[in-house]
Amino acid sequence: MLPLEFHPWIALGATAFVFVGLQVRRGAPTDLLFLVGLLVVTLTGVITSADALQGFANEAVVTIGALLVVAAGLRSSGVMDWFGTKLLGSIETERGALLRLTPALIVSSAFLLNTALVAMVAPVVVDWCRVRRISPSRVLLPVSYLAILGGVCTLIGTSTTLVANGILFTEQAKRQAIPGLTAQAANFAERVGPMGLFELGTVGLPCAMVGALFVIFIAPRLLPDRTDMIEQLGDQRREYLVEMLVQPDCSLAGQDVEAAGLRHLPGLFLIEIDRAGETITPVSPSDTIHAGDRLIFTGVVGTIVDLEKIPGLVPAADTTYEFHPAERHRRRLTEVVLSRTSPLIGQTVREANFRRLYNAAVVAIHRNGVRLTNKVGSIVLEPGDTLLLQTRDDFVSAYRNSRDFYLVSSVEGETSRRHDKAKLAGALVLVLIVWLVAGTIPGLLPDALASPAAASLTVAVLMIVTRCLRVSEGRHALDLRILVTIAAALGLGHALRESGAAGMIAETLTSVVGANPYLLLAVTYILAMVFTELISNNAVCAMLLPLAIAVAEVSGHNPRPFILAIALAASLSFATPIGYQTNLMVMGPGGYRPIDYLRCGGPLAIAMAFTALAILSQRL
Repeated sequence: MLPLEFHPWIALGATAFVFVGLQVRRGAPTDLLFLVGLLVVTLTGVITSADALQGFANEAVVTIGALLVVAAGLRSSGVMDWFGTKLLGSIETERGALLRLTPALIVSSAFLLNTALVAMVAPVVVDWCRVRRISPSRVLLPVSYLAILGGVCTLIGTSTTLVANGILFTEQAKRQAIPGLTAQAANFAERVGPMGLFELGTVGLPCAMVGALFVIFIAPRLLPDRTDMIEQLGDQRREYLVEMLVQPDCSLAGQDVEAAGLRHLPGLFLIEIDRAGETITPVSPSDTIHAGDRLIFTGVVGTIVDLEKIPGLVPAADTTYEFHPAERHRRRLTEVVLSRTSPLIGQTVREANFRRLYNAAVVAIHRNGVRLTNKVGSIVLEPGDTLLLQTRDDFVSAYRNSRDFYLVSSVEGETSRRHDKAKLAGALVLVLIVWLVAGTIPGLLPDALASPAAASLTVAVLMIVTRCLRVSEGRHALDLRILVTIAAALGLGHALRESGAAGMIAETLTSVVGANPYLLLAVTYILAMVFTELISNNAVCAMLLPLAIAVAEVSGHNPRPFILAIALAASLSFATPIGYQTNLMVMGPGGYRPIDYLRCGGPLAIAMAFTALAILSQRL
């Protein structure tokens, strides 16, 4: 164990290691980095092992896990699909779609985790764009932004506020347990208590209203109009790079490109032939196709499906692709988007070994509207890549809630829904909402029943007991990566407070900025806002909330505005695709580039900062 005077620096060093590691190694597993940081502060004696493990039993972690299961039950029973198909109805224009989406998404995301909501709405919006010949780049980013805005209207709209509440519950309990509290200290401890269901909404709702006006009237002028995406939508949305292998028994072998009919397939272009290491490009109509050739196309999903139907012509990017007729009928094509935390990031398609990890094989790849020109098997995977996979029938249900990638859609059909359970699942969610509201009314429910974790867990279990959701689907819905990240981040935040590092930073900040409460509040908000755009919302909240409380304590101000500032700033991420999960989810389907987020989301983030700070400053 190291001397106590080193503890603040160890806590700061471990935190800095995590922050820098996430920036330097973009593909590094977030949960692993936070666990390493937590181990450092534990093994050096900054916090005890019991304190380090408290995050894993935190009420926020339990509540988030339960809500993920509830959201999976809504999807499995078809409630979310029904909602999605009713959402746009007969709307024909882009402005009409935004006017319909705005109130629906803000209200819905106030009571449903916004990640699950976007996963449901995005495919519906893409289908609507295809039929109306509107580029999805005009609509999908507003979908993500609206879901984020609605999430700050209640305590349960986003996992970030649940994390904040878990920290506040622990913080208040520890302060109140200190013997001989002065009246001033007791008053401060009372003010750092958990938030009510609608407390954040007193600031979040005005922010959502301002944000809604921005999305409707200003965002359309800033959003890209990727007209090339419209052509892709006409034939199953995106243009992929696909590599096909000509087997010895293929009917195309011995024919030239023109005679083989590869010059006139809709939405498809043969860009290269790889023959035993020799590259033939550009390809002319008179070039002859040989057995063993690798044909590299750019094309849309519908035409790729047609290519697969040619006997002896099979995708070559992933050698585990199933091409035997007896086995292929059990498989389907599925589109997925790689998440930032996927273990596949940084590996080539050949190295990724999809068969071992997911019982799937890569057929083709699409990257953010960029036309890829490399051989598919050699492409290094990046966050936001959209992959076309050959999967088993149970892939959609098994990996729908996986943090490795976000499911976009099944190309050839969809798994069946339990529509007979839709009314029951909807009723259970209404029970959950009423229960959570009742729990915020003092004295109405016993303490054991007033807990959000108890309510969420009960409804999650009922989803499974009543068969709205299978047990296996419930297990897959539990996103262990995000839960471990939150729990470890809570431990690091605890280390910052217990070691005195948070107080040290707070004193330094106060001495530099001064005791002006308005300036301190603004600096606190901006700090959280910037870090959230660069890392992730939950982790930033877990580590900066103890700092915000320390700043308020050192400067002698009401801690409540500082607490709400962190909760809001860590939730309202618009300027980068990695700051919030929903932003990354729409990146591939919308054909967005990072600059699109900065151009449209940057002004929105600034507008939210001014709105939130104007309201919060009245409470100092």
